[in-house]
Amino acid sequence: MKTKAIIMAIIALSMVSCLDNIGKKPEADMAAAQTEEQNAFKYWTWITADPKRDDASYTEEFKKYKSYGLDAVLINTNADPALLGRLAPLAKAEGMEVHAWIMAMNRPGDSIVRQHPEWYVVSREGKSAYDHRPYVGYYEFLCPTREASRNHVLGLVEALSQVDDVASVHLDYIRFPDIFLPIGLLPKYDLVQDVELPEFDFCYCDVCVEEFEKMHHKNPRDMENPAIDMEWKQFRLNRIRDVVNEAYDIVHENGKILTAAVFPYPEMADHMVRQRWDKWDVDVVLPMIYHNFYNEDTDWVGFATKQGVQDLETTKTELHTGLYVPEMSGGELAEAIDQARKNGAKGVSFFDGPALTEEQLQAIKASK
Repeated sequence: MKTKAIIMAIIALSMVSCLDNIGKKPEADMAAAQTEEQNAFKYWTWITADPKRDDASYTEEFKKYKSYGLDAVLINTNADPALLGRLAPLAKAEGMEVHAWIMAMNRPGDSIVRQHPEWYVVSREGKSAYDHRPYVGYYEFLCPTREASRNHVLGLVEALSQVDDVASVHLDYIRFPDIFLPIGLLPKYDLVQDVELPEFDFCYCDVCVEEFEKMHHKNPRDMENPAIDMEWKQFRLNRIRDVVNEAYDIVHENGKILTAAVFPYPEMADHMVRQRWDKWDVDVVLPMIYHNFYNEDTDWVGFATKQGVQDLETTKTELHTGLYVPEMSGGELAEAIDQARKNGAKGVSFFDGPALTEEQLQAIKASK
C-alpha cells in the first residue's frame, strides 16, 4: 500500500509539472514571437542616384546605411534600368535590399513625355500641365485615363521590374496634383485652400470627360460644383487605382513586389490628391507621414500610422511609415520611430538618406 501511495504521488507531481510547463510554453513562444517581430521591423531610406558618381562612393554610402541598421534602399534612377542594374548589386553586396523608386504619374524631365502635350492632365480652368504647371515647375502630371500616357508609365515599370537584385518597383507620385496642399506648406505659396480651386482640380481633358460621360451620362465641365459629385470623384480615384493594379500584375509576373509612397492615410489621401490606397493591389505602402508639413506634433505619426493600419486590416498590404528627417532632432526621430512601431507599422522609411545626420543615424541604430 505504501509503495502504491508513493507511485501515485510521483504521478501526481509529474502531472502538475506537465501542466505547469503547458502554462509556461505559450509565454515563451510569445516572447520569441515578440523578439522576432522586433527584429523584422524594417528600416528603409530613399535616395536619388547620380550617374556621374563612381561605384566606390555608392559602396561607401550603402555600407554606412547598413552599419547604422538600415535594411533597404529605394533608389530613384529617373527610371533608368541600366543605372539601376549598376547600383543594385553594389547595395546587395553590402546587405541592403534594393527597390526601384519611380516618379509615376508625374514625369518631369521625361523626353518622351515632352513630345506628347496631349498626355498631360488638364485643370478645370482648361489649362494643361504641359505649359501651366500647378505649384511648381516640376509638376508634369500625366493623365491616367489616356491609354498612351498610362502605357508609357507601365512600360517604365516593366523595364525596372526586369532588373536583377531588385525586390520591388516603388511607385511615387501615383496620384493627381494636389487639390489641397499640406497646411504647413500653404504660406510658402501664399494660398488659402478652403474649397477645391479650379486651377488645382484635375483632370478635365477630353478623354476623361468622354469616358465619364459614357459611364454616367453627365459632363463634369457643366457641373456648377463638381467637388460634390461623388461619381466624378470616384471616377478619378478609380483611374489611379487601375494604373496601380496593372503595375501590380506586371511586377509580379517578373518576380517582384509592388510598393508605393502615398499620402498619410487613405481618407486624407482621397481628400488631398485623389488617392485611395487601401483599395489598391499593392504589397507594401510607405505613407509619407511628414508631421511637420501639417503643423502637427510627433505623436501625429502614431495617429496617422494607426489610421492606415486599420484601413488595411482586411487586406494583405503591409504599412511602413515614412518620416521626413530634415527638421527632426535625434530624440524626435527616435520618438517618431517608436510611435510608428507602437501603432502597427511593419517598418519606417527616412527621407532621405543623404540628409540623415550623425545624431539621427545614432538614434536609428539605438532604436533598432
